[in-house]
Amino acid sequence: MGRSGCGCRNLRHPPRLVVLTGGPGAGKTAVLEVVRRSFCRHVLVLPESAGILFGGGFPRHPTPAGHRAVQRAVFHVQRQLERLAVEEAEAGLILCDRGTLDGYAYWPPPREDYWSEVGTTHSTELARYSAVIHLRTPPPNNGYDNSNPLRIETAQEAAEIDERIADVWAPHPHHVEVEAVALFEDKLARAIALLRAEIPECCRAPKS
Repeated sequence: MGRSGCGCRNLRHPPRLVVLTGGPGAGKTAVLEVVRRSFCRHVLVLPESAGILFGGGFPRHPTPAGHRAVQRAVFHVQRQLERLAVEEAEAGLILCDRGTLDGYAYWPPPREDYWSEVGTTHSTELARYSAVIHLRTPPPNNGYDNSNPLRIETAQEAAEIDERIADVWAPHPHHVEVEAVALFEDKLARAIALLRAEIPECCRAPKS
């Protein structure tokens, strides 16, 4: 399946940042792959910051200092990825594989230190994004997949992270959760429908 055409003739669009988030094993990778293959050229999917860092060898020390170092790095990489996409303004929808608030869910206690450590506030980061779509992690022993070599969390740890992600994004005025269901295809279809609704209106008409 190739990228679908659209009737939009605009070369540049007002860029909008939309977050796809969720705890480990929630299905983000599958959803983003469908978006990459089937959405129009005016939709840009940013790479996951953590994947860039870990794939490049950033150390993962199982200590509070190690977790803080990772999340500070993830935050700043995410900010720069988003800034680049916004400044180039070629995409109408910039889809973020997690957003800058997600680091709060991975930050060791006391978690409120996260905002001062990365030099921002909760409200400032919420205001950066037009919409947030949260894929909920399957419950322990009922669909959680830890086959990704970069995923180190147990099912219980993943569920706890997912709850913290839900809490930190909850104040966003356009925050939608997609619950885990028995058939992942149903969850996938729901997520794709929500994301299609975020495509710029000028891109929704089919290519003539």
